[in-house]
Amino acid sequence: MTKYLMFQGTSSHVGKSILTAAMCRIFFREGKKVAPFKAQNMALNSFVTADGLEMGRAQVAQAEAANIPPKVEMNPVLLKPTGNSTSQVIINGKPVGVMSAAQYHKNFSLKAFDAVKDALQKLSSEFDTIVIEGAGSPAEVNLKSHDIVNMRVAKFLNAPVILVADIDRGGALASIVGTLELLDEDERELVKGIVINKFRGDVNLFLPAVEFLENKTKKPVLGIIPHIENLGIDDEDSVSLDDKISKNAEIKIAVVRLQKLSNFTDFDSLAGEVDVNLFYAKNPAKLDGADVIILPGSKNTSEDLMYLRENNFAEKILQLAEKNIPVIGICGGFQMLGEKLFDPEKTESNFTELEGLKLLPLETTFTAEKFTKQITIPEVDFNFLGTKIFAENLEGYEIHSGVTENLGDKKIFSAGNVFGTYVHGIFDNDNFRRQILNAIRRKKNLPPLTSTRNVRAEKQNSYERLSKIVRENLNMSLIAKIMS
Repeated sequence: MTKYLMFQGTSSHVGKSILTAAMCRIFFREGKKVAPFKAQNMALNSFVTADGLEMGRAQVAQAEAANIPPKVEMNPVLLKPTGNSTSQVIINGKPVGVMSAAQYHKNFSLKAFDAVKDALQKLSSEFDTIVIEGAGSPAEVNLKSHDIVNMRVAKFLNAPVILVADIDRGGALASIVGTLELLDEDERELVKGIVINKFRGDVNLFLPAVEFLENKTKKPVLGIIPHIENLGIDDEDSVSLDDKISKNAEIKIAVVRLQKLSNFTDFDSLAGEVDVNLFYAKNPAKLDGADVIILPGSKNTSEDLMYLRENNFAEKILQLAEKNIPVIGICGGFQMLGEKLFDPEKTESNFTELEGLKLLPLETTFTAEKFTKQITIPEVDFNFLGTKIFAENLEGYEIHSGVTENLGDKKIFSAGNVFGTYVHGIFDNDNFRRQILNAIRRKKNLPPLTSTRNVRAEKQNSYERLSKIVRENLNMSLIAKIMS
């Protein structure tokens, strides 16, 4: 019989995703066949499964922690914000339309719960343990009647719930007491314990607060998890970009902070290099002094291209490109580098035609069809900053609307100091990433580095480190009792 454990939070960004990943690794190490699950994700970070289905990136990281391939059943409902309180709705990995928040919550969310139930039943038939992540807070009374990700899931499974609070923000005690107070009695009964996350300082000084919480709520505090620096695990949403820390390094990489930025995890492997300071530029002045500029993926390429023009980013990028500062485009950013963008059916915006940045001789036409697939590039061979780049068997995935002309079968299109690609995850390929960075080093008259990191191995080490810290700071015996 499948056992369940669910993490819900007092708010968003309290650490539910990370704790779910930690428990997946802990249970995997205990010999359990474990899978992660989140009924509904709202995020612009997504991934494509082996069968070409789109799902949230957080559940991919959790599946990696569980040492299993990601499956769309782990995240059956994905909402990708498109702006103006609307989102593209993706059910079981396929888009079903764009809906306003009101349309979705009032007319569709409870229908989507059918997909949630089906996914849970499939996972339960394959795995003996499922670790479930909620979203936001279960105490959002205005959303409660249409909720399909928090207490509705817990009730459907009769799953024990652990309530997580982020003490680093302040107000953790009040948020815990308040959340429990706002739950219905049967919902409160499902909450079996409390976890305090991101704690800094001397735990002994916090023990009176633990005693207060347990007396006030009649729920055990199952653990106090310390604040963990440099986790090395993919973040779920762009809120975490504000937590990124700059460092002194020889290569400065500026990623343009687009309004509809998506899949920023594409650049985590670059940021982890010892010779790289990668940062997100919120205004054009931040691009000054950068050794390379990256235009990232976008959920709405047309609107973000207009954003670049209206906020003088486009002018600054062209000026710097003229001075031989390299520019790299990924997915939507790649489309922006072309000559023109056509949208005859107005699938992205009210513009049927837009001029691109004209840094690459390409034209893109948007269509309603969405291309989602994993790919392996047998070979790339091109020049970048006067350096020959050659690599084989590059792995990645594509998620985009639009067909780009003059691209042919090229997966990377280059022109001197500019190149672009539709391939997400291209920089996770170790040899390719180091070649690109060494080309930039040569341009700066710096000697190339020969050591190559193994990003996949580092991720596994990160899951091990995380699970060790969490295991040491949780009452695992009591959690086992709660689950049984």
